[in-house]
Amino acid sequence: MHTNESHILDARTTFTTDILEGLCRPLKRLPSKYFYDARGDEIFQRIMHAPAYYLFRAEQEILSTRSADIVHQVTAMAPTVEVAELGPGDASKSIFLLRELAQNKALSAYRPIDISAHIIGLLSGALSHSLPGVPVHGLQGEYLAALAASPRSEGGVPRLILMLGANIGNFSPPAAVQLCRQLRELSRPGDLLLIGIDLKKDPRVVLEAYNDPEGLTRAFNLNLLRRINREAPADFDIDTFSHFPTYDPETGACKSFLVSGKAASVLVAGERIHFHAGEAVLTEISQKYSLAATLALARESGFEPVGQYFDEKKWFVDSLWKVPGRP
Repeated sequence: MHTNESHILDARTTFTTDILEGLCRPLKRLPSKYFYDARGDEIFQRIMHAPAYYLFRAEQEILSTRSADIVHQVTAMAPTVEVAELGPGDASKSIFLLRELAQNKALSAYRPIDISAHIIGLLSGALSHSLPGVPVHGLQGEYLAALAASPRSEGGVPRLILMLGANIGNFSPPAAVQLCRQLRELSRPGDLLLIGIDLKKDPRVVLEAYNDPEGLTRAFNLNLLRRINREAPADFDIDTFSHFPTYDPETGACKSFLVSGKAASVLVAGERIHFHAGEAVLTEISQKYSLAATLALARESGFEPVGQYFDEKKWFVDSLWKVPGRP
């Protein structure tokens, strides 16, 4: 068997195992990382530009207007960095920072890391033209495993990890601490992390972002069932499921569910999964933070917060953290 064929089979086995593990829990859930097949990528690109989805515009505002300030602060601590970006999407936000670093001759390499091979393929081609002279090495896989396997630039160049797009919000607060601690363990003294965090705000603004009038978020969630039908395989009757988002302004927990409209028995990879009418399956967490909680997250994870960059409305922050100690 060819290596790439073996890799595809391993990925499918992991996918099926993860799906079954989530659906066999007393409170069913599906891993949000599996939203992003080719169709999911396409829908999410549309979500990012939807009027209700403020997150993309807020962070793009920060990076398009404050990248020079961010780079000034970064290069004061590390004259040259390699950038590893977790979940880059189409890099339409990080490109502002990457170009600013490149123009200051402060970028030794760019390593986008994404679960979607489709995204990595697009970026590897596009950015080789956008960042001439900068090595671009895409890595497909889970964030931590791919980051651990990613080679470091020669000469002890510090690494700047980008985790933009409020990706940290896809984890519960305890899991976010654990993830950031693992990022800290994979880093060296002098390395940096720029992390995008969605801040608490009017709950109506938050909820509409995940329940847009165009129905894009609904389509995004239901596409996960289509992917399971295709790849597990399974026989979900997709028309009987509805998308239901919730937001708790006290805890900052925004969640998306798929709700079964009737009692159903679904065959998933040869196993029978039963749903009762009204049963909800958790598909996504989008945690919102207070500013104080973002600083606490940094310190609890072993980082030192060294800079905060906001959009004009202060709905979003790109927070710059440093690994304490000298490179």
